[in-house]
Amino acid sequence: MPVTIYHNPQCGTSRNVLAMIRQSGEEPSVIAYLETPPSRETLVALIAAMQMTPRELLREKDTPYAELRLGDPKWSDDEIIDFMMQHPILINRPIVVTNKGTRLCRPSEVVLEILDRPVAHFVKEDGEVVSSARPSPNS
Repeated sequence: MPVTIYHNPQCGTSRNVLAMIRQSGEEPSVIAYLETPPSRETLVALIAAMQMTPRELLREKDTPYAELRLGDPKWSDDEIIDFMMQHPILINRPIVVTNKGTRLCRPSEVVLEILDRPVAHFVKEDGEVVSSARPSPNS
């Protein structure tokens, strides 16, 4: 199964995740979700696969979240999905799908959980070092 990333090239976290995937030896299918949003059916399936609610996937920063008053609990899951379909920027990112699972990769190192060959060492754009090394049980 190929790796798929729902990507926003303007997002540093999304760029870091894409770089980690590529450094792991995978060339993912990159879906620029703002240009090519997922279908409603696909979005519902992604949310279910991540075991999240639509509200948990909502992005607040740099979106119409406040303007649309999406913090109001009156909105149902279906209505929140409707808003995401109308305004794909409300879909938090990056979402990565692999044979090991589907995750919202925030923070970016979450992607290491679902890659077959995660990178052992990665330096993010901001200089933060990420390691997939697991501490020994005696540490």
